Amino acid sequence: MSGRTQARACPERTCVGCRERAAKNELLRIVVIEGTCVPDRRGTLPGRGAYVHPALVCLDLAVRRRAFPRAFRLQGPLDTAELRGNLEEAETVAEQATP
Repeated sequence: MSGRTQARACPERTCVGCRERAAKNELLRIVVIEGTCVPDRRGTLPGRGAYVHPALVCLDLAVRRRAFPRAFRLQGPLDTAELRGNLEEAETVAEQATP
């Protein structure tokens, strides 16, 4: 036996909001397009990405800590209104889906 296991390692990323490590598929990738933070659910948009849990709590922490400009290596604040609306919509759909 070579000591290798059949299970493959799952890539991990750090949430810029709560700073907890999680599997890449549990986090939402964010990219910047023309000064606006945009969710990249498929993970195919070009450019530097930052990861955050798909919850408003982590988004609020990231905005309060000014983590997005630091993660994207940009100056000044970034517009997160579209991202916030997207996460609010996803949370309301999830709440309605659970009985």
